[in-house]
Parts: sequence; structure tokens; C-alpha cells
Amino acid sequence: MITAALDLDRVPSHVACVMDGNGRWAQSRGLPRTEGHRAGEEALFDVVDGALDIGVEWLTVYAFSTENWRRPPDEVRFLLEFNEDILLRRRDDLHERGVRIRFVGRRDRRVPKKLIQLMDDAVELTRRNRRMTFTIAFNYGGRAEIVDAVRAVVNSGISADRITERTIACRLYDPEMPEPDLMIRTSGECRTSNFLLWELAYSELYFTDTAWPDFRRVDLYEAIRVYQERERRFGQVSPNGASSAITFNGDGKRRDHPG
Repeated sequence: MITAALDLDRVPSHVACVMDGNGRWAQSRGLPRTEGHRAGEEALFDVVDGALDIGVEWLTVYAFSTENWRRPPDEVRFLLEFNEDILLRRRDDLHERGVRIRFVGRRDRRVPKKLIQLMDDAVELTRRNRRMTFTIAFNYGGRAEIVDAVRAVVNSGISADRITERTIACRLYDPEMPEPDLMIRTSGECRTSNFLLWELAYSELYFTDTAWPDFRRVDLYEAIRVYQERERRFGQVSPNGASSAITFNGDGKRRDHPG
């Protein structure tokens, strides 16, 4: 069984994914870059299914960054229309399976009003679901999120000496979203690329050479297996000076044990 190597009592509560390599996957096959994005849809929803099967509570994916507007206009137009199409085709199925859909990112004039309306409709349709929260980072940038949070702090009139990490955190795009336990990036790139910069401070990072269109739930499970072998210390040590590993139970509560 694929999940046999996993401790299902220690599945990360929140997994985040940088879905990289669609364009290169297509070009290596002599196809237009847009075909790589089409192929990436199958990978995405196999991962969603796999995450649901093992009890992942939050899954966040990087769908379109603030930097992606610099891509060729035809590709940008395709991505906007493709995301509209995915929402129309997939939201009802996700709703029936108890998935809550959310979005993080800027809603500026570049995002079509039709797409914003579809996002809002999906959020409203699924807002009472609790089996898993599926967050789509669209027109998202980690630096932009922090800037927007700082602007909100300034606009609130809070004095500088009263600003804490909590002051910033509660003004991020989705303050309810827990920090990811595990961040996965595909296609051999070993960087975060402006994804969840604040939230990833203590996340475990996992990089794989597999391009996103080839990524499947078995690859998700392998990333989680590696995650479960790591010790999460959060800068702490045990009283005797040895490292103290910190893991999380399935309910998201911390569990400390000597490392």
C-alpha cells in the first residue's frame, strides 16, 4: 500500500506546493508551454485527492504569482482563462467532497472581474466545509503580502512601539491559515520564489526534480515520508542540552520529544 510507510498520526496539517515546471515539461516534448499548464491540472487534483485520503487539513498551491504578469501575453491570457475554466469545472466536486476553497493574493485591476466573481462564488459555496481547506495563491507575492499587511498596520494608527509579530500576522491575506508544516517545490528548483515568505519561517522544505505535470499523490506521500523523518526544533534545545524534536499530532497540537 502506498501509504504504508507513513505515520498517519503525524501527517502534516498544512502542506504548501510550488507547482513548478509546467512550461519546461511541455517544451521538452515539443509542445506549447500552455500544454504543460493543462497537464498540470491532472497533477493538481490527484494531489488534492491524495491529501484528502490521508487527512491533510490545509493544502495551499501557488497558481499565479505577481511576477507571472511578465510572461508572454498569450501565456498570461491562457492562464487567466484556464483558471476560470478550472473553477467552473471543479468547484462543485470539491464542494461535494467537503473542501473549503479560499484565495490569497492581490485583487488589482489586472485580475479580470469575471475571475474575481468566480473566486467569490467558490468561496461562498464552500465556506462551511471543513474536511480540508484548499487555498489558491493567485496574483500572489510574499513580499506584496507583507507590504499590504504593514500598510494595514499603518492605516490602523497603531504606534510603532506596540507592533509585534502578531500585529503583522493578523493582517496577512488569510490570518486563519496556519503556517505550513511542509512546503514542496517541483522541477528541481531549490528556492521559495516569493511564496508565503512570512508563513514559511519554520516550514520544512522539500525539493524534487519531478516536474509538476508528472507529480502525483505517490510523490506527495514520499515528501511527507521524508518530512516525518526530520526533527522540527524551532530553535529549541532540551534541558540537558540535546536537541529537542518537535512534531505535530494529526489535530495540529505540538508534541515534543527528545531528539
